[in-house]
Amino acid sequence: MKRRTPAEIERDVESLRELDIQMLRMRWKEILKSEPPPKMQSAFLRLAIAYRLQELAYGGLKPHTLRQLRKYATSDTTRSSDAGLIPKVTVFDAQRSLSPGTRLMREWNGSTELVDVVEHGFVWRGTVYKTLSAAAVAITGTKWSGPRFFGLLPPKAANAKKPVGADTPSIQNEGVAA
Repeated sequence: MKRRTPAEIERDVESLRELDIQMLRMRWKEILKSEPPPKMQSAFLRLAIAYRLQELAYGGLKPHTLRQLRKYATSDTTRSSDAGLIPKVTVFDAQRSLSPGTRLMREWNGSTELVDVVEHGFVWRGTVYKTLSAAAVAITGTKWSGPRFFGLLPPKAANAKKPVGADTPSIQNEGVAA
């Protein structure tokens, strides 16, 4: 297979803007070799296809990064305290953990909200916010943890300070991260 130039990859990615949802689904099948999720919106289809095109051309995540992601995904350890077993507390510092250029996406009230990570904050609809939580509050109009709103924390982290078995509402992760 012929190695593609960066200009060719860029053209392929740019051409995704012109495709309707049906064409994007076909392109997904061609590039990702699987069926796209049935309710996935065109904006996310474009992002996923563009990522895969670039991954095929330039390589994917480094092995160390993949190991770290797997470690985080499977980490569910507990520690004991006088009050009983407590789920491991996950501390997430969005400013340190997310690199500038990262785009976060969340479906909220029927529209897709995008927040871009920049050097000194987070940009939503042209306004820079110091924290991800401030951006989440601007989007929702109510107090939210930014990492939780964008699905960057595991669902159990909200109840981390309470003993297991305490009356706590279940938390459903409704966020999407990109």
